[in-house]
Amino acid sequence: MNIPFLTLKEIAHRKLHFALAALAVALATGTFIGSLTFLNLHDRQTDLIMLEKEKETERVMADLREEMRKAGLDLSHNLLILPKNQNLKDFYAEDYAREDMPEENVDRLAESGIIVARHFLPSLRRRVEWPEMKRTIVLIGSRGQVPNLYKDPRKPLVQSVPPETIVLGHELAHSLNLKEGDQTAFMGRELTVHRTHPARGTTDDITAWIYLPEAQALFNMQGRINAILALECMCPIEGVTAKQAIEKILPDIQVIEMGTHILARQDSRNRAGQEAQEALERAVRARREERIGIQTLMAIVIPLVMIACVVWVGMLAYQNVKARSAEIGLFRALGVSAPRIVQLVLAKALAVGLTGGLAGGLLGFGGAARLAAGAQDEIALTSAAETLWNPALLGAGLLAAVFLTVISTWIPALLAARRDPALVLKGE
Repeated sequence: MNIPFLTLKEIAHRKLHFALAALAVALATGTFIGSLTFLNLHDRQTDLIMLEKEKETERVMADLREEMRKAGLDLSHNLLILPKNQNLKDFYAEDYAREDMPEENVDRLAESGIIVARHFLPSLRRRVEWPEMKRTIVLIGSRGQVPNLYKDPRKPLVQSVPPETIVLGHELAHSLNLKEGDQTAFMGRELTVHRTHPARGTTDDITAWIYLPEAQALFNMQGRINAILALECMCPIEGVTAKQAIEKILPDIQVIEMGTHILARQDSRNRAGQEAQEALERAVRARREERIGIQTLMAIVIPLVMIACVVWVGMLAYQNVKARSAEIGLFRALGVSAPRIVQLVLAKALAVGLTGGLAGGLLGFGGAARLAAGAQDEIALTSAAETLWNPALLGAGLLAAVFLTVISTWIPALLAARRDPALVLKGE
């Protein structure tokens, strides 16, 4: 008995029966492969979407950091550090601090490793009489900025004043007819005009700057200063502000934040950066919840479809065995053994499983790609090209299809093999 030949003849004779059985297997296999493929596509989409959103968030954060860095430079120094016991009411009224603090405070800040402030500028500021010119001016002793020692040197925001020189504000230089390189007497000293500033519209226009040690000697305040200017790093740093960090390093000082409009812009940009990060986290949660929903649906649909397929194929197999009872009885009467009859019936089941499994694989891959493309066109098509045609998944689907058909046909095959050929032929 040539089982492959007889199987092909049976398929050709009962085409509709074979097609219905293969369709049932194709639906079950397509559901299985399509669900897993769609889940793989969803994961791939999630990776691509999250990667793009992470890049977008990073671009937003980089833009915010750059904007705030430029804003800080435009503002110049935006932190004023004063002695702890300085009365701010008197400071604002007199435009300088009467109290003083050790000059070493600026070195402590520079050596502390602080990252939220830089460009520390110590100064000694007083309102004095310029006796030679019979003018009241603001005098500032400055030694230049002290950079953070652990950072690369940066271009200073304010140029230092060399010894034995003086820097003049616009109004002073204009009214006294002094220009760069001129010699002038200042409180009994002969100084060279190092530089003159353009008009600023502030008290800087009536201010003169000299070398800090010379100002300290002039006021008999060696090693003492009364203010430190600093630049707050205008970038989103969680958990600590520049004011808090500085006050922790120097407990005997107080910090005043200047430039409220810039600080307001910093807050708004920090919030924008936080919102961008929160949007990314929401997107991750949404995709995770969507995947859980897909898995839950798969856990319900796939078993139901598999059970329906087994019942459908089993009923068709029983009807097929019943329709072939005369053929089977004749084979049995001719001496064909029961195991060979079982093989004959299962051979058709194997053909149904392979045909339906292959068709179901194509159906599953194609259907998953279409569903994913409908959800996220461009990303889905890109990820589908990388995720579809999974040989391992197709092989697993074919094995599952063959297993289902064989299991579904097993009982009808055993019933056919055990029937008495005499009874079958007598009935015919």
